[in-house]
Amino acid sequence: MRVSVLPESVETVVVGAGHAGLSMSSLLRTAGREHLVVERRSTLGGGWQDRWDEFRLVSPNWTASFPGYTYDGDDADGFMPRDEIIERVARYADVIDAPVALDTRVERLEAHRDGGRRFRLTTSRGHVLADRVIVATGGFQVPRISPAAAGLSERVWQVHAHEYRSEAALPPGAVLLVGTGQTGVQLAEELHRAGRRVFLSVGRCGRAPRRYRGRDTFHWLAGVKVRGHQYGTSLPTVETLPDPRLRFACNPHLSGHRGGHDTNLRQFAAEGMTLVGRFEAADGERIRLAADLNANLDFADRFFDARLKPIFDTYIERSGAEAGPDDRPPALIRDVPEVTELDLAAEGISTILWTSGFRLDYGWIDLPIFEPNGVPRQVDGLTEIPGLAFVGLPWMRDMASATLFGVGRDAAIVADRLEAARA
Repeated sequence: MRVSVLPESVETVVVGAGHAGLSMSSLLRTAGREHLVVERRSTLGGGWQDRWDEFRLVSPNWTASFPGYTYDGDDADGFMPRDEIIERVARYADVIDAPVALDTRVERLEAHRDGGRRFRLTTSRGHVLADRVIVATGGFQVPRISPAAAGLSERVWQVHAHEYRSEAALPPGAVLLVGTGQTGVQLAEELHRAGRRVFLSVGRCGRAPRRYRGRDTFHWLAGVKVRGHQYGTSLPTVETLPDPRLRFACNPHLSGHRGGHDTNLRQFAAEGMTLVGRFEAADGERIRLAADLNANLDFADRFFDARLKPIFDTYIERSGAEAGPDDRPPALIRDVPEVTELDLAAEGISTILWTSGFRLDYGWIDLPIFEPNGVPRQVDGLTEIPGLAFVGLPWMRDMASATLFGVGRDAAIVADRLEAARA
């Protein structure tokens, strides 16, 4: 249901019509709660609409199941391309008859003291009063680019992954990608397979196997997320992280391309890709790089064994889940030369593709709920201000909170907490 005229007042406003916001809408409708979903974009499909042409999910299709809308396709273990996931999210809105107002950007959220509502939302289409506001804008909001980019030569074309669509749109020449989260690794592989000479600036990101003990890694992630508490185990939470700053770290390397496969940066180097350390500074055509490449590769190699393997093995042992032996391929031991400086012109690098992630931006929320780093203070999605909640935040409850299969379960908890607060 499309909302063409904004109501002056409504019980609940959900900000964002991606899969997180629509999951909340489905749960609110089931509970019989009046609500409105506002979306800044003119079309449905959420942030998936900002992905590149060849994008595919890194999680299997069965994970694209939301409250009131379970995946029922014929390729549960495949990996959806971009346009299919966009279509699925848009169709979800129709299936649950979500009351969505498109082309409606929230410009300010503030407390409202006059009348019977708690909050006042100023939008691009007028004002709305609400008793409850659920922010579901996700974690991919403002592209992050190093301030050092300002020192680069004007000859070099710079583009963030948010704007990148295809290899064919790049100028001729080699490409330097900065950042090795899932996006950086997938785009580096895509460009390399397209015949480009690729340089990859490697950050501190882990990698995970596509399959472990006979099943896709997401099979074990979902099992622990849903049933782990029955067996005394759970996914990592902010409280169990060795450093809370790790909640802003990149997601482990995985790929859904070509049927889904492991991605190993050392293998990239063996195939001719040039790996370098972190981007530190730029002076025209010259870039200074940190001498941390091999340390970052070692971190990637250790990540799964240190963070996830013990959890999966405990779950398998205690639950009696059917599982085979550890079937990962042998580790590739290969030191890579450290490069601390690049001459862009000499290397023929014409493009820098920033695959350095995003940062949160809640500048439109005029309420005292944020940590000094701009992250909202919340417990199970609820803030200290009654009626104000979040869903879809990275690490809102655990490492799966922002994933397709994790958002729905977190949304249900937020809905339950809000209902309990009414009593």
